[in-house]
Amino acid sequence: MEINILTKTCIGAAFEVHSQLGPGLLESAYKECLFHKLRKTGLNVQKEIPVPLVFEEVYLECGYRIDILVENQLVLEIKSVEQIHPIYLAQLLTYLRVGKYHLGLLMNFNVLHLKEGIKRVIY
Repeated sequence: MEINILTKTCIGAAFEVHSQLGPGLLESAYKECLFHKLRKTGLNVQKEIPVPLVFEEVYLECGYRIDILVENQLVLEIKSVEQIHPIYLAQLLTYLRVGKYHLGLLMNFNVLHLKEGIKRVIY
């Protein structure tokens, strides 16, 4: 699927989840609901994908995980926080770099209007 259509589909699903649930829930609730919503569309969706780190030719399993990976090309990092800190963007960029992905969406569901909580990140 073309990446812009895929991105639009994911954002649309996130808007539906947010409009039904509203702000104030835990990150895990939004992640599970968005995962469910995206799977219903027929997309190839995976959650909690391990992100290994290779340091000096040593493979390290450090516990880093991509929240949701859509069609093996779009990384969704889900948050439910008061505000987006630069470290969250750095985290998403790291997942993109290490996983060799090119596009990610940082989605903060703890906002009144979800459009204010979505950041598109290109690597």
